[in-house]
Amino acid sequence: MPAQLSDLGSTVAKQEVAYATLRDAILGGVLGVGLTMPSTRALALRWRLSRGTMETVYDRLCSEGYLCRRRGAGTFVSATIPDSYLMARPMEPQREATVEDARSERTQSNSYKQAERDVRVGTPFVARLPDPDLFPLKDWSRHVAKTIAANSAQIRGKADPAGLPSLRMQIADYLRKFRNIDCGPDDVFMTSGIRHAIDLICRAFVTKGDKVCVEDPCYPFAYEIFALSGAAVAHVPVHLAVHLDGIQTSILRRHGDAKLVYVTPAHQSPLGMTMAVSHRLELLEWAESNDAIIIEDDYDSEFSYSGAPLPALMSVDRSGRTIYCGSFNKTLSLDMRVGFVVAKGDVRRTLSDIWRLVGRSTGLAEQIALESYLRTGAFARHLRVARHAYVQRRDCLLRILESRARGLYLVSGHEAGLHFLLWLRNGQSEAEFCARAASEGIALQPLSAFCCQTVFPPTVVVGYAALAMHQIEEAGAKLAAILAENSQCAALPRDGGRRCDV
Repeated sequence: MPAQLSDLGSTVAKQEVAYATLRDAILGGVLGVGLTMPSTRALALRWRLSRGTMETVYDRLCSEGYLCRRRGAGTFVSATIPDSYLMARPMEPQREATVEDARSERTQSNSYKQAERDVRVGTPFVARLPDPDLFPLKDWSRHVAKTIAANSAQIRGKADPAGLPSLRMQIADYLRKFRNIDCGPDDVFMTSGIRHAIDLICRAFVTKGDKVCVEDPCYPFAYEIFALSGAAVAHVPVHLAVHLDGIQTSILRRHGDAKLVYVTPAHQSPLGMTMAVSHRLELLEWAESNDAIIIEDDYDSEFSYSGAPLPALMSVDRSGRTIYCGSFNKTLSLDMRVGFVVAKGDVRRTLSDIWRLVGRSTGLAEQIALESYLRTGAFARHLRVARHAYVQRRDCLLRILESRARGLYLVSGHEAGLHFLLWLRNGQSEAEFCARAASEGIALQPLSAFCCQTVFPPTVVVGYAALAMHQIEEAGAKLAAILAENSQCAALPRDGGRRCDV
């Protein structure tokens, strides 16, 4: 590490330089796991910074999992690239899939799709829905009219198959600032959303019979797209803990022959936890060792309520094996069918060949309007308004449940996103609870609808973002009453199928 901050250059803010220096030293192994860090006072003196600046840097590194603080003991490095994972691991025999397995998975997937078909904005407590009333339609209409008029010649011209260059530049700038991804407009490809992105990635990298790993539980449509591509899908369970966690890399290492893995590290879909830094590094090491591709679905990263989200997985990938996917249908409107993919190096070149053939699917007029929306700061303002509204709705619902059904449930995954998980402690099954809720006009999705092989204790997914406050108050009281109907509180099981600790 440098002796003085002046050694690092003067073009970047001092706080950012100090943060990047320590983070890179940890990732590079210069600061090894368990190492005791200098005090903020000592390091501030050494680098000629204020102690407050170093406290902010340490707090950020702690929140991202690179450092940990122990009262009375000091600050320690808590994440490193594990060299032991480079060693070959014996493959465990995998049970052959049966007809019953396929039938079970198809039933679960159909359950999820039926729930999505039944989605109605304003129905409590349907998950994965933003509030359409928060989308400033008049403001958006002005952007559409103004920008299309100013770019009429461009609309009539030949479109770039990768997408509008100026929009890709705005997205790259946004990702650099808010997701720490070092990318340029040539690394960005426009899509109509996450499903479109996964489909095109499959066309580029997956051939029939290739193994693809997915989280379990997972976004069911991702699994179905991989299956349609002819891939052999392997389900890798997800750690479930109170603290940051994610895909079980110890099990993933059994799949050294996998071509690709799909993950949601920012806000696991649907469990809601954030993938720990140590697991991110293990995942990247696995991909590099096995010549595999990582699809990073940055699900719900814009809606973090307990502080800034961890930087994207792609931001710490030095091998260029991560493909980053994002969309605007949760941040702006469900009908805003605009998404994007970010890829680098050889991966980008392979995707580019596919995009030239089949990648064009997003209207140029929408792209032009969205470019203006990003460039003028309107998108950032909308996100601030939406985050404030959603956290108020979440807190209102949690207060109602706490006051009327305390001790009859557990909550997790509520620190971010548009939903949380409600773990039942009243002895009811998911099916019984969902049926009882439906009789009161409440739509709940069972967690089992997202699972393929992993079995969890009875749990339901509770969405709150698309509801007005009076709807939350009325439906929240009904939900609490249903929880309280069977007050014989059963102990929450800790095992079922694969072990899942709450």
